[in-house]
Amino acid sequence: MKNTGKVLLTLMALAFLFGSAWNTTYAAGTQTGSLPKPEGAIIKYEKGYRFDRDGWVYVHIEGTPCERGMQHGYLAAPELAEIFQNIKHLTYWETGMTWEYFVEAAQKLFVWHIDEEYMEEIKGIAAGAQKAGVNVTWQDILTWNGYEELTDYWWPNEQAGKYASPEREHCSAFIATGSATRDGRIVIGHNSWTVFEQGQFFNLILDIQPDKGHHMFMQSIPGHIDSMTDFFVTDAGIIGTETTIGGFSDYDPGEIPEFLRIRKAMQYAENLDQFVEIMQKSNNGGYANSWLLGDVNTGEIMRFEQGLKYQSIERTKDGFLVGFNAPVDPRIRNLECGYIGYDDIRYPAGARRVRLTQLMKEHSGKLDAATAEKILADHYDVYLKKEKPGSRTVDGHYELDARENITIQGRPPFMPMGAVDGKVMDSEMAKKMSFRARWGNSSGMPFIAEKFLAEHPQFDYLNGYLKDRPARPWTLFSAGER
Repeated sequence: MKNTGKVLLTLMALAFLFGSAWNTTYAAGTQTGSLPKPEGAIIKYEKGYRFDRDGWVYVHIEGTPCERGMQHGYLAAPELAEIFQNIKHLTYWETGMTWEYFVEAAQKLFVWHIDEEYMEEIKGIAAGAQKAGVNVTWQDILTWNGYEELTDYWWPNEQAGKYASPEREHCSAFIATGSATRDGRIVIGHNSWTVFEQGQFFNLILDIQPDKGHHMFMQSIPGHIDSMTDFFVTDAGIIGTETTIGGFSDYDPGEIPEFLRIRKAMQYAENLDQFVEIMQKSNNGGYANSWLLGDVNTGEIMRFEQGLKYQSIERTKDGFLVGFNAPVDPRIRNLECGYIGYDDIRYPAGARRVRLTQLMKEHSGKLDAATAEKILADHYDVYLKKEKPGSRTVDGHYELDARENITIQGRPPFMPMGAVDGKVMDSEMAKKMSFRARWGNSSGMPFIAEKFLAEHPQFDYLNGYLKDRPARPWTLFSAGER
């Protein structure tokens, strides 16, 4: 950690810069965050509260930026303690650079773009965690919010100038409306793909009721002011998710980070056009996504593909759109990405583009939330032409895939990576600010860390850093529930 005097001086300087009266006198405690958390019990802190259910941590926060930040940090303290213990070790292992290196970069890249509202919320998260006994600074929280950009966009560019990632699979997704669904209204589904050592912390259901802007209900990660996993609904009637654009190479470190733009869009957009407008303002290309969005007030759905130089929008009130980690827009795919296998079914993106399209057509006119759950659990491999969970299936399982058919840099056989959840929502749920979610895996297949590491000793560096994800049921969550 940095020298305490230097930290305080930095905080004071930033407080002056942003006109903030934030109190930075909380004493950092030990890295424990040991809140009691029996299943189903409600733990309260000021206006906020949390409970645990079926593997998920539900946190409700409300009020001013300082208030909701404090509530978030205090209530999610046990998870934050574990996250920072893990991430500091794994960042060094995976990049060769220390956590402190990225903390310094985050301050240089992000601080000057962050509105006072969100700076106060970030500082509040740190202060709340400190009060619960976790030794974390607001700079750590800022870095965690920008971690995806720092490690997958900024750092590769720093290393090699213009950089193209060979693959970046983060999810499968779809959205449908009109004649494609059972009742003519919107249905949306998504699962989060990531390396398990990070994805095992994607189990936060975050209910944010701010003093300004729209009420937001989302899947998130402890310590984040946005969703990051990107599955959300707002009381403006906007629902959304995304799939990351793989192989994306362009990044402008001088513009606004994605985590800030998406939080603003969720909180302040009144409709889909405003959502896109906010996302486009000072876009830095970080965490480039194919957004699947819907307006439950009108029944319209949209696929908004956002590169750095190029963007595209498709919208309809009758049909479906899918997300599979490759852009449909030829400009983004050819001019801003490396090879991502758009039309190669040996690759995860190409295979899932074909399979998701097949499934949406197969269920056209019958699609509802229950059907969406089945689609997210699909294990059919279109390349092998059989049921075989692996890196090419809608419910992704790199940990089961020997990768005999293709070798891709950075994706070794049996890599502990894939889908760690499933979420579905329809218009009726959205109007009630609710969705259904399954923690662990979209199909309910369990992951046992000790067994996996015994079978795959090449990943022994993850010993002590991987957690079990047992089979869990689909569960309905709603904003404001206790």
